[in-house]
Amino acid sequence: MSASIVIYGATGGIGSALARQLASAGQPLVLVGRDAGRLAALADECVATSCNAPEGGSPQGAAITVEGDACDPGLHARVAEAVGERCRGLVYAVGNLRLGPLSRVEPSQALADFQLHALGALMAAQALTAALKNCADGSAIVLCSSIAARSGFPNHASVSMAKGAVEGLTMALAAELAPKVRVNAIAPSLTRTPLAQPLTGNEKLAAGIAALHPLPRLGEAQDAAQAIEFLLSERSSWITGQILPVDGGRSSVRSKG
Repeated sequence: MSASIVIYGATGGIGSALARQLASAGQPLVLVGRDAGRLAALADECVATSCNAPEGGSPQGAAITVEGDACDPGLHARVAEAVGERCRGLVYAVGNLRLGPLSRVEPSQALADFQLHALGALMAAQALTAALKNCADGSAIVLCSSIAARSGFPNHASVSMAKGAVEGLTMALAAELAPKVRVNAIAPSLTRTPLAQPLTGNEKLAAGIAALHPLPRLGEAQDAAQAIEFLLSERSSWITGQILPVDGGRSSVRSKG
């Protein structure tokens, strides 16, 4: 069996879209998340999908699940144990979307956001470094930043700070782990996922935000998943240390005004 790809945040909108996409190609997976029931259901779906893969995925071990909190150091040791000696890729798609004015940001909230988005990613990469380096065909790490790390938005102080740390971590890991492991990140704009439902569920608000993009729609989980799959694949074998915007052009293009 080929080396696994690990997906943290596997039951989220982007993580689950990616898992289904990779499983359809017969890729063995290690799915990491907090909800054991949802993980098990996703794993069953991935195993069924991999059996119909073009080259015939293996139903045994095609999707291993590891339950836990990404802020718990013990989780990452258990993930490394589940992976074994070789790992083809690590995707850290864990996050939250707590917005609010600066005046209401509590230090404990800001610290929790940093731990979830950035420190969790560091611990995940640290635990899997040896297995990633053992993958003879090369391996990759993909982290998840946000358009808010480089474009200023009100009420985003805590999450923007945390995602800025993710981008710094991306660059540092790319330098340290080269040439055996490539490290990149995606930076999506607002994407229709369960996490963003408080914003996307209001159709008037969603339409207004969509209109701010040169490509005037909101992102879909599949948009981000396809970008991640590209960065994991051999098609991006000469790409490392990059932050790939998946944002309909919002961070760099002004089509009006």
